Amino acid sequence: MSQLSAWGHPEPLALSGAPLPEYGTGSLADLLPTLAAGMGVPGTTAAITELAPVDRACVFLVDGLGWEQLRAHPDEAPFLTSLLGSSRGGTGRPLTAGYPATTATSLASVGTGLPPGAHGLPGYTVRDPATGALMNQLRWQPYTDPGRWQPYPTVFQLAHAAGVHAAQVSSPTFQHTPLTKVALSGGTFHGRLSGEERMDLAAEQLAAGDRSLVYTYYAELDGAGHRYGVASDTWRGQLMCVDRLAQRLAEQLPPRSALYVTADHGMIDVPFDEEHRFDFDTDWELSAGVALLGGEGRARHVYAVPGARSDVLTCWREVLGEQFWVASRDEAIEAGWFGPHVDERVYDRLGDVIAAACDDVLIIASEREPKESALVGNHGSMTPVEQLVPLLEVRS
Repeated sequence: MSQLSAWGHPEPLALSGAPLPEYGTGSLADLLPTLAAGMGVPGTTAAITELAPVDRACVFLVDGLGWEQLRAHPDEAPFLTSLLGSSRGGTGRPLTAGYPATTATSLASVGTGLPPGAHGLPGYTVRDPATGALMNQLRWQPYTDPGRWQPYPTVFQLAHAAGVHAAQVSSPTFQHTPLTKVALSGGTFHGRLSGEERMDLAAEQLAAGDRSLVYTYYAELDGAGHRYGVASDTWRGQLMCVDRLAQRLAEQLPPRSALYVTADHGMIDVPFDEEHRFDFDTDWELSAGVALLGGEGRARHVYAVPGARSDVLTCWREVLGEQFWVASRDEAIEAGWFGPHVDERVYDRLGDVIAAACDDVLIIASEREPKESALVGNHGSMTPVEQLVPLLEVRS
């Protein structure tokens, strides 16, 4: 039974109960700097101490392959399951994605080696302080200058400058996108359509240098989860495909190489009913005093109209506080949700109020976000099912 406050409302979830990402020791942002440091790249640090140095490293990032989903499907992924004990340097432990656990944020963390509060992509959609409008950081709409939005060099750029052979092997669709530019540029991009072609070329790129840092990516598992859910036959079929691709790449590793299979986030299916999906567009309490609704269903940035910040925070805590961690911007920063610090240029991108789901619930917006509101599988928050991602290792 919920505890009641002095006003008779259920006590909101304590912010101290939110499971923080392991920034600085075991988050996605720590992976590439650790690998690059092992190759002697200046300006990088081996933060994940469990990983032994290697001359040639390939990161295979599978969009949406959460640690808990992988462990729950050994029959569909026998090869990956056989590697669970190798995760995080043989400890059998996962990494954490970082908050929010969403693709644009996680890819920027991977590529820059920085937490969201530094690289500045702290959500699916956030307010651009220069325009006052929401900016979709996955699709980069409306367009803004990439160098202004994310000014730090990527780890690939640092590695390339240090003489390491750096390469990305992904879909040709991503070659010239602003997200690729700010998060994953440096060295050479190689576009290949099929997963098999990517695995084969990634192995070739690993062998192309005495020291090599290679990244390859697969998106279709995430798409299947969003459309059909992680309990669907379609999702399980995609996991079987991922398993075969990972084994194909592992069997082609050149000498002195390591393959790391990881992900940007996990995923959770959310039922389609009013108890699990709160509709911002039809809820006068949630929408009162709100100028912009950003983020996504399980990780919302809420921007208040001038003078309404305190009232919006109070209302959201009263309405959602049993099922969401609801924080002010400064509380979320102090708690370390976005990393140990938040750059000044990033501060006003964060919501006045930030809501992170604890249960299997969503804040949808049926009118302004019809496509996103119809998704079966969702992610973004700090729960283990979303946060924990594998770091499976194969060495040659």
